[in-house]
Amino acid sequence: MLSYWYEVEVRALLGPFFNRVWPLGLSAKRGRQPLANSLPLPPPILEPNRAGRTNELKALVLKEPGQAEIRAVADPVGSPRSVLLKVRMVGFCGSDLNSFRGRNPLVSFPRIPGHEVSATIVEGSHLNPALSAGADVTLSPYSSCGTCAACSRGRPNACQFNETLGVQRDGAATEYIVVPSERIYPANLTLKELCLVEPLTVGFHAVARGRVTAEDTVAILGCGGVGLGVVAACGFRGAKTIGVDMDDEKLNTARAAGAAHSINTAKEDLHQRLDELTDGRGPDVVIEAIGLPQTFRAAVEEVAFTGRVVYIGYAKEAVAYETRLFVQKELDILGSRNALPEDFRDVIRMLEEHRFPVNDAISSIVTMNEAPQALAAWSANPSRVKKIMMRMD
Repeated sequence: MLSYWYEVEVRALLGPFFNRVWPLGLSAKRGRQPLANSLPLPPPILEPNRAGRTNELKALVLKEPGQAEIRAVADPVGSPRSVLLKVRMVGFCGSDLNSFRGRNPLVSFPRIPGHEVSATIVEGSHLNPALSAGADVTLSPYSSCGTCAACSRGRPNACQFNETLGVQRDGAATEYIVVPSERIYPANLTLKELCLVEPLTVGFHAVARGRVTAEDTVAILGCGGVGLGVVAACGFRGAKTIGVDMDDEKLNTARAAGAAHSINTAKEDLHQRLDELTDGRGPDVVIEAIGLPQTFRAAVEEVAFTGRVVYIGYAKEAVAYETRLFVQKELDILGSRNALPEDFRDVIRMLEEHRFPVNDAISSIVTMNEAPQALAAWSANPSRVKKIMMRMD
């Protein structure tokens, strides 16, 4: 891909001047404001690449709320620290559905979605011998500025200026992408498993935030895609895990992922069942993975005295609390956002040990041409779909 390698050579020659006149647009640079304030990229030059085709690729594009289409887009532009990847499969989760519907305030249109990725390295990295050509990999879709308060504390997952693939910047639902080498994770996994790594890391990070151990009883409110990762992470740590949802199919999948018990709140009283399962103490940890006011409150109400509450979901409206419980129970109340490199490594290790029901977590696999219709069908009936994967070849 001559456009990719041409920029690598020019950047090497011009150095800092090049960065000022032609910002990459891949991630927030150290000390800069978010990329929305950066200078725009120049128009791409269509020229033959090493494969003999022009640098136009096919991509799935969210044109506007409720409309997706296949478009031609330019070849990606990289840097000496980037690795060129051929995208093999992209997963779509609930946040992608919200983007398709126009309900994600961080997404502007048009936008290429895709942050759950399996790919193959086209050319290896001289910076990391483990990233060799032909290796199958997954990636972290986040960026970090390196200088904000979160980055300075060693928590780049919560970077103030993070830009996630497929959200604030174009994602991986295209044929080729370039990614910084430090954000790539090779693993001995299938393409489907590689595509599940990133969504599972969100749950693994929440469990790490909650300091879950084998001695804990943990209740997970919501057993969708994110909650399933929480269930798997708790089981991986040996904790007694209770899955809570209103959908029997999701609860069955949660049991396959490691939940020892399940509670269907459409049929059972949550407080009574938790009392029975914890001898009246309440769970040591409650992790909220839905984002509803009632589940935000239930987490505080049901957790044990001196317990931990971890919130992953975003409540879509203001939540009124009985704040007396915060003090009376002396609770640790924590937020959890994205994931860290150790979360990716833990998920990969779990999947390599075949301790997750991969096929149960996927509703369907479609081609790129079928993806627009699949997203529209999901939007029309969201409760019947867990996850869609789009294969690229």
